[in-house]
Amino acid sequence: MLRTILGVIAGIIAGSVCVWGVETLNHILHPYPAGMKANDMEAFKSYIENLPFLGKFMVIVGYALGALVSGFISTKIAKNGKPTAAIICGVIFLSFTIYNMVVLPTPIWFWVLGILVWGLVLVGYRLALSKK
Repeated sequence: MLRTILGVIAGIIAGSVCVWGVETLNHILHPYPAGMKANDMEAFKSYIENLPFLGKFMVIVGYALGALVSGFISTKIAKNGKPTAAIICGVIFLSFTIYNMVVLPTPIWFWVLGILVWGLVLVGYRLALSKK
């Protein structure tokens, strides 16, 4: 049980670092407007709304990488052969993703991919079990 809890914590941290890394790269490619304040939610919504397709798609890529790594790390640390830790990580990340999609203006394709991509935690789980 303790290993599962540690696996979930490590999976969340590792997945978050992956999402953060891809989103940081995305903000370099698509910088915030000049003078935009970090706590101005309306300006941030406008930024998201006007972000080109590639900018929005990069967020999905970050989610996918985060899901794979989260599922892999959580399973390796849990060391019980069960997908429990990976699934818990996926549900936690999915909850945050849905919250973000409710709060921010995102197109329907983003909703579909944003929800489906967290299923990749199970691919990370399978990779962690692979002996090859």
